[in-house]
Amino acid sequence: MPVEIERKFLVTDDSWRMAAGPGERLCQGYLAQGEQSSVRIRLAGERAWLTVKGVAPGISRPEFEYAIPVADAEAMLGMCPQPLVTKTRYRVPYETLIWEVDVFEGHAAGLIMAEVELSDADQTVSLPPWAGREVSDDPAYRNAAIAIRSPLEPLTARSRPVSSTAAADRR
Repeated sequence: MPVEIERKFLVTDDSWRMAAGPGERLCQGYLAQGEQSSVRIRLAGERAWLTVKGVAPGISRPEFEYAIPVADAEAMLGMCPQPLVTKTRYRVPYETLIWEVDVFEGHAAGLIMAEVELSDADQTVSLPPWAGREVSDDPAYRNAAIAIRSPLEPLTARSRPVSSTAAADRR
């Protein structure tokens, strides 16, 4: 069974841009989302994929990905709940790994995440200086969750501690 093993981090600054390759714009939507799986359609220029992801604890989870015709992807994206997730993905080498930095647009504008795919869940990873808080285990930072999140609920605010005064003001 194909397995995706990845770690995700919030990005703290723009220093990653110095080593980044050209960006690639991605548009994706979710045909189905449930407690045990999600079905994603992704379009990247003249390439497209249908991906089924399972849910599992930790950084490893089942992932089945299939290339599909661009015209089919465009039609299926029209069937997905709106808004779609749009982002530009940059490949950034750091030490022996290639990191992918996603700069989100649209309703998730302002969110910048870095992820690195691993060959083993126990693989040691040297973190680049621009990698901030790890969000691998936070379901709010999965793209499927970002797709349905309200633009009034910025994820970037979750990375800042809430003061006791601010928490009391909300009650």
